[in-house]
Amino acid sequence: MALASFQVQLQDSLPDLWRYAFSLTRDRVQADDLVQDCVERAIRKQKLWMPGRPLKPWLMKMLLNLFRNSRAAGRMRQTLPLDERIADTAARADDDSRLELVAMARALERLPDDQREALLLVVVGGLEYGQAARALGIPVGTLMSRISRARAKLRKWRSESELPPVRSVP
Repeated sequence: MALASFQVQLQDSLPDLWRYAFSLTRDRVQADDLVQDCVERAIRKQKLWMPGRPLKPWLMKMLLNLFRNSRAAGRMRQTLPLDERIADTAARADDDSRLELVAMARALERLPDDQREALLLVVVGGLEYGQAARALGIPVGTLMSRISRARAKLRKWRSESELPPVRSVP
């Protein structure tokens, strides 16, 4: 089966791109801006994409690089901690669900950047391990180690403080 065209794959990737951008920025406006910058750059650099390969990993790598560059240049506004931003996202959830989201957000913030980025690419971004490894520019084994360490820390913190389990997006 031939891969879908650039435009179709780009459109299909937008929800995952936004979720990943939001998990990195912890701010809806910044996530919107980051995705818009990523899409604009992807369209400009479309000729660099290799047809026949999935587009989403290329977009995720581009989005992560844009985020890192913006943060390094000081263009990202200071954001509230993730647990304070979750209240908006979980406004309709019951109290127990909201508390679980806040606890998970706090735990994710405690992870080292490299482990959090690897975990979020797979869990939030929906990339396969090979795709996530290419997006981060690391070997698959390194990605798997980072995710394993992140999940082990989350399991440990969960057993200590009743965090919800970490599940991948279907």
